[in-house]
Amino acid sequence: MKAPKLALVVVASTALVLAGCSGGTTADQSTAKSTSAAAGGGDNSAIKICMYTHGDGGGFWSVAKKGAEKAAADLGVTLDYQESNNDAQKQAQLIEAGVTGGCTGLAVSAPNPDAIKDALKKATAAGIPIVTMNSGSAVFRDLGAITHVGQDEFIAGQEAGKKFKEMGVKKVLCPLHEANNIGLQQRCDGIKDTFGNVENLQVTAGLADLAKSQAEIQAKLESDPSIDAVFALNADIATGAALPAAEAVGRPIKIGTVDLSGEAVTDIKDGKIAFAIDQQQFAQGYLPVVLLYLNKINGHVLGGGQPMYTGPGFVTKDNADLIQKLAEAGTR
Repeated sequence: MKAPKLALVVVASTALVLAGCSGGTTADQSTAKSTSAAAGGGDNSAIKICMYTHGDGGGFWSVAKKGAEKAAADLGVTLDYQESNNDAQKQAQLIEAGVTGGCTGLAVSAPNPDAIKDALKKATAAGIPIVTMNSGSAVFRDLGAITHVGQDEFIAGQEAGKKFKEMGVKKVLCPLHEANNIGLQQRCDGIKDTFGNVENLQVTAGLADLAKSQAEIQAKLESDPSIDAVFALNADIATGAALPAAEAVGRPIKIGTVDLSGEAVTDIKDGKIAFAIDQQQFAQGYLPVVLLYLNKINGHVLGGGQPMYTGPGFVTKDNADLIQKLAEAGTR
């Protein structure tokens, strides 16, 4: 995070030199003062960063939200953070409302790109810069975004497949807890690519009813004794559904997951869960605010036309103690 601070100092210094030495008009001087203020020398609250996600307020998204709030506080900008609880139509409505509501920068997750592309076109037409985050790494350019902050979900799945291979696992169950989320499907596709023997299971209740999700996973494990591992795509699914389902079946079943929670890290320390893929969602909330801020005050378009990856990283017994402290603090 030191680089943005350095950029701010450079911008502020440049603006002051121009204001003091130029023989320009009053309007030029006013612009210089405004730039200096935006660079950290004054009130930045007029910069309104809007972050509209498909989040559900759960363990993952609460951490991403904290990241966005921390960035907004550090920079002194106004933040409008709202979630659609996996309702793509609602997310599109949030975006459209933001376009007319004064957003100067827009950060969105894109699990269902087709549902929000028209709303994002309106943002582009209004001259509002866009950064996609969390989901949408393969389509962010098509959506008009300057960059994407997140992890490549296919690569995350590939790495999980390698981990399960190292454990000597024979068959993996990949429960999809959200419908129409391309990111989850990409994780399952990735693990199939490197592991091979993977079966998907659409979990109908998802995070809304973990007891029902457990029952559905348990029924599948009972009907197919060859399954000896579960790749959960969410920490709450791992701890609240996959793990109790495996324990109820009563045979050794390895559990891996994507994302973290305090409970998941504890289960890793206790040997109940083998690993978690950490996509570092605090950074997924923090970085888009910084990128949009720099674009506003200094015209930066960062990322070089490529995604800015925050993962995958792995949490195992080896680093669980450190990660547990951070997870319990709500930042990992």
